[in-house]
Amino acid sequence: MLLTLGLNHNTAPIEIREKLVFSPEHLSHSLQSLTELSSVEEAAILSTCNRTEIYCDIASHQTEEIIAWLADQHQLNEKSIREYLYSHTDHASIKHMSRVACGLDSMVLGEPQILGQMKTAYQHANDAGTLGKYLGRLFQHTFQVAKKVRTDTAIGSSPVSIAFAGVKLAQQIFGDLENQTALLIGAGETIELSAQHLKEQGIGQLIVANRTLEKAHAIASQGNGYAIEIKDIPEHLAHADIIVSSTASQLPILGKGSVETAILKRKHKPMFMMDLAVPHDIEKEVGTLSDVYLYCVDDLKNIVDDGLQSRREAAEQAEDIIDIQVSHFQTWIRAQSASETIYQLRQQADKTRADLLQKALLSLTNGQSPEQVLERLANDLTNKILHAPSSSLKQAASEGDQALLIAAQQLFNLKK
Repeated sequence: MLLTLGLNHNTAPIEIREKLVFSPEHLSHSLQSLTELSSVEEAAILSTCNRTEIYCDIASHQTEEIIAWLADQHQLNEKSIREYLYSHTDHASIKHMSRVACGLDSMVLGEPQILGQMKTAYQHANDAGTLGKYLGRLFQHTFQVAKKVRTDTAIGSSPVSIAFAGVKLAQQIFGDLENQTALLIGAGETIELSAQHLKEQGIGQLIVANRTLEKAHAIASQGNGYAIEIKDIPEHLAHADIIVSSTASQLPILGKGSVETAILKRKHKPMFMMDLAVPHDIEKEVGTLSDVYLYCVDDLKNIVDDGLQSRREAAEQAEDIIDIQVSHFQTWIRAQSASETIYQLRQQADKTRADLLQKALLSLTNGQSPEQVLERLANDLTNKILHAPSSSLKQAASEGDQALLIAAQQLFNLKK
C-alpha cells in the first residue's frame, strides 16, 4: 500500500514546520531508520521550508508507527504534531504526489522549484537504497506527469510575483538579457527574488546597492555581480539598463536629475525601472523622461493578478491531466499482482516440464522406443499441468461455485 504522511504550509505554522525539517546530512540515516520499521518496505522523504512529507510503500496501514517514528526523529511529543499532519493512501497518495510536483499544492500556484526538490528527494532515497519497485516507479511516473503538465498547460508561464512580473517586462523591452546590466537597490526578499529571476533569465551583470555592503555582496555573488553602497549609485547608474529598487527609505533614492544625467551618459539608450518600494524609492517625475520605462507596485500588481487568473485556469487543466495519469499508474499497479501470479505459474510449469523431460531422457537411455517415450511424455505433461485446475473445477462444481467455472472458461478460452 502506498502512503503519504506529512504537513505543509496549509496545515502547520512555520514554527512547527521548522521543527520537522530533515537536514540533508542526516537524511540517509533517517531513510534507513524508516525502512527498518516492520511495516515499511520502501521510503523517501521530501523536506523543504514549506513541507515535510514521507512517502512509503507499506505492508499494512501502520500510520501510527510512522507518526511515532517522525516524532522520535525530531525529539518531539507525538501529540504536539499530530493535529498538523495529513495522510493519503493509494489513489489519493499517487494524486497528491503529482499535484505537489506540478506546483498545485504550493504557496505560489505553479511554482517550478518544488519539482527540483522532489527530484532531490528521489535521489537521496535512491542513494540510500530505500527505493524499490513501486515507489521508484511512482517517482518516475510523477516526474513524467509534471513534465506533461508544464508542456500542455500554461501553469508556469504567467508571472505571479511582483519580482517575476518585472523581469518579464524587462525581457519584453530588451529581449535577451545576457548583454544587459541590472542595478538592484536594497537587500530584502523582493530584491533577492529579483536577483534570482534575473539570473535565471541570463542577466549579463548584477550591481547590488545597499547601506550594508555585506548583504549586498551576498546577493551580488549569486551572479556575475558586485556590491556598492547606496551613496555610490550616481557613479554606476549610467551602466544600468534595468533598475529594481525596494528599500524601506522614507525619501526617494533616485531623483529626476540623477536619472536625466545617466540618460545623457547612455546617449539615450533605454532604461527600465521598477520601483517596488512603499513609499516610492524613485521620484514619479522620472517617469516623464524620454527613454525611461518606470513601473511601480500598482502597475505590476495588475500583471500579477492576470497571471494568477491564467495559472488558475491552467491548474484546472492540470488536474484533468493528473486524474488520467493516476488512473494509468493504478492500472500498472494492478498488473503487478497478475505478474507475480503468472511468474509462479510459469515457474511451476517449468519445474514440471524439467522433471518429466529428465524422466523421458532416462527412458530413452534405457532403450525404450522414442515413440513410446514421446507419447508418455505428452500424456504425463498434460495430466500434471491440468491436475490442479481440474480438481479445483470439480470442487467448484460440487459447491455450486459458478463464478469460478465461468472464470475458467474465460481464462482458458473455452467454447461453451
